[in-house]
Amino acid sequence: MKKENQQSDNSVLDDVIACNDIAVLNDELIIQQLADYINQLILVNFERLVQLLYRIDVSEAKLKYLLKENPSEDAGRIIALLIIERQVQKIKFKKEMSQNDSDDGGEERL
Repeated sequence: MKKENQQSDNSVLDDVIACNDIAVLNDELIIQQLADYINQLILVNFERLVQLLYRIDVSEAKLKYLLKENPSEDAGRIIALLIIERQVQKIKFKKEMSQNDSDDGGEERL
C-alpha cells in the first residue's frame, strides 16, 4: 500500500522527467505541483530527495547557493525550478544531438 502512495506522489516528478516539451515544463501549475512534492519530500523523506536530485543531475553547488541567497523563498519551489531547468537543458541537448546526427548525411563516425 505504501508503495502505491509513493508512486502516485511521484507522478508529477515522473511527468517532468518524461516530458520533452519545454512549454509544458514552464507551466506554472506543473512548477507548483512539483514544488509541493519537493516540500513533502523535505519533510518526510529527505534522503529520497537527495537521491532524486543526484539522479536528475541537479547542480549541488547551484542549489546550495540559491538556498543560501534566498532564505525567505520556498525551498521546494527553488528546487523544482532547478529540476525543470536541468530537464530543459537535457531536451535542448538531445535536439542538438539529433540535428547533428541528421546533418552528417548518414556518414559513419570513427
